[in-house]
Amino acid sequence: MMHKRFLFLLLLLNFKPLIAQDKGEIIQQRIEFISEQLQSENLDLTNIIEQLNFYYDNPINLNSTQGQELEELNLLTDVQINDLLLHRKAFGNFISIYELQSLEYWDLNTIQLVRPFIRIDDRLDNLHITFKEAIKQGKFEQFFRVQPMIEQKAGYAEVPDSILKNSNNYYYGNGDRYYTRFRYTYKTNISIGYTCEKDAGEQFFKGAQKKGFDFYSVHAFFKGGKYLKSAVLGDYQIQIGQGLNLWSSYAFGKTADIATIKRNAIPIRPYTSVDESRFLRGAAMDLAYKNFGLTLFGSRKKIDAAVLADSTYEDLEFISTIDLSGLHRTNAEIAKMNGLNELISGANLRYSTNGLKLGTAIVYQGYDKVFDKKEGFYNQFDFRGQNRISFSGDYNYTFKNLNLFGEVSKILSSDVSNGLAMVHGAMISIDSRASIGLLYRNYSRDYQTFYNAGFSEGSNTQNEKGLYAGLKLKFNSKWSLNGYADLFRFPWMKYLIDAPSYGHEFLIQPIYKPNKIFEVYARFRQQMRQKNSRDSDGTVKDLEDVIQRSYRFNLSYTVSEFFTLKSRIEYVTINRPSNSPESGLLMTQDFIFRPRSFPIDLAFRYALFETDSYDTRIYSFENNALYAFAVPAYYYQGSRSYVLIRYSFLKRFDLWLRYGLFLYNNRSSISSGAEEVVGSRKTDLLIQLRVQF
Repeated sequence: MMHKRFLFLLLLLNFKPLIAQDKGEIIQQRIEFISEQLQSENLDLTNIIEQLNFYYDNPINLNSTQGQELEELNLLTDVQINDLLLHRKAFGNFISIYELQSLEYWDLNTIQLVRPFIRIDDRLDNLHITFKEAIKQGKFEQFFRVQPMIEQKAGYAEVPDSILKNSNNYYYGNGDRYYTRFRYTYKTNISIGYTCEKDAGEQFFKGAQKKGFDFYSVHAFFKGGKYLKSAVLGDYQIQIGQGLNLWSSYAFGKTADIATIKRNAIPIRPYTSVDESRFLRGAAMDLAYKNFGLTLFGSRKKIDAAVLADSTYEDLEFISTIDLSGLHRTNAEIAKMNGLNELISGANLRYSTNGLKLGTAIVYQGYDKVFDKKEGFYNQFDFRGQNRISFSGDYNYTFKNLNLFGEVSKILSSDVSNGLAMVHGAMISIDSRASIGLLYRNYSRDYQTFYNAGFSEGSNTQNEKGLYAGLKLKFNSKWSLNGYADLFRFPWMKYLIDAPSYGHEFLIQPIYKPNKIFEVYARFRQQMRQKNSRDSDGTVKDLEDVIQRSYRFNLSYTVSEFFTLKSRIEYVTINRPSNSPESGLLMTQDFIFRPRSFPIDLAFRYALFETDSYDTRIYSFENNALYAFAVPAYYYQGSRSYVLIRYSFLKRFDLWLRYGLFLYNNRSSISSGAEEVVGSRKTDLLIQLRVQF
């Protein structure tokens, strides 16, 4: 103990004050990581936002945690978590946050990153409380959000009923989007809530949506017992292993942070998002006894699908397509609504001891109608039939500076689809200044589960082999370097790729951060993938190498405690033999004003962009209201600006107002079809109110 006290005093004398990174900045960083990989304008990352927000308000006690809560932050590697647990075992409870500097694989940046979410406390958390105490100490939140349509779109034109009923070019509802959400939480132990949403173009309390909102989600969740670790009724998500067998939420892909190659599974979590497909509906429980854990779950819900009748047999129906968009605006979309009943059930048995975690899972997925989509050369190994069983085993082993992890999953089926998928990885922390990440994956062409999130270059865990190597270096207190290289190939054809293909991707990102107020980084990323040549005689389509290079320069400067400037230049080029070279340029300037003693926060952006086509579009994360997400694609030529204002009043209310505007040059219309806007401007408006009580 004297040795420990002396160490603490020595560190304290040489300690430079830790500057905790702003909560909003940490959240923005993680959302940017995901958005860059998914490359989509329609993201819903509510779960990740909730985890960080929760642990900001309820910091993790480092003297009582067993590591799971630290995994949920997605800010630490298993080696770093194990380093903390071993230190606590060897020296006893932590005396101060400053003692984290003595950990071998924690540097100052890591401590700054997690500082807002952790605490040092010798008091035990009280899990046994009365109902009255839970209500008094719990947190109640109610959200109301509206996103009105500003410019008129072609699909909302007023037409006679005779045309509306026989066309898919027009929407039945108005162009506004409505959202409301209620949630009661008590720490991580209790969560009860509902979420409702109406998309633009859907009806409201009439027609196909006579019950009001198009999407409703409800859950009741408990966590914290000795033998019943957690349980949920209603809508929820399941995460298993490394995401091959079952992972019903989003997961990180390739980013500048090598730690994101590894999945940290949370067995059960309540569902609070508005993605109308990636969740389960029913009940689940997570049981524990000594070193064993067992998750049991069952789900039954309706999903959208195109139902066709077989003319050969009476009353025989089958499914040709499954629609995951969640949109019910036109006749075709409404006809697919709730066309299929989906049944999912399974079990996940886990064992953990001394840095070793082993798991095995079996999952059944079935439908009330036969799934028989149109067969092509590229998709002939995809799932067809009425049910499927998948079995998997996963492992995670941490010893000192080494973390090994992986999963193997197998389809158990009587048809030709008996696919096998596997992923194996390693995270090696040489010391606090250097880390290496390695990952190998092999997903057969006939492996397919509908809810997965394995590490991949493609859009799903199927038909891919690859080897990834990443590096994270810290040269000194000012300079660091992140980078990776990924080699992959697709053994079978893919959509619009009429032969087996291969590719690569590599990234390098030097970072210069001389102090807590200034940071600048540069990034170069090259992606090469093979695609069908655009030069074709209509019979044989040769493959060609399509090379995309991205260059980024990013600067962040904290002018004062309340005011931050961010500048970015991003340039993209695409080269392919069958097409002229194309390029795209985006320049953004952000101003962020967050005074602590003033009830108004302000974020503003002005951007200029020019791209040769939609292919060279550039996605860029934008600040938004809590639990709302904006990652628009910048393409063609023009400017973009938005302003986000948050006003907090009467201690219980927060009001967000966001106004954004695209101004395009030399364009008389934007988009096409039902989404076409006549003119050269596109406006978005969001109003959100949060009430806490």
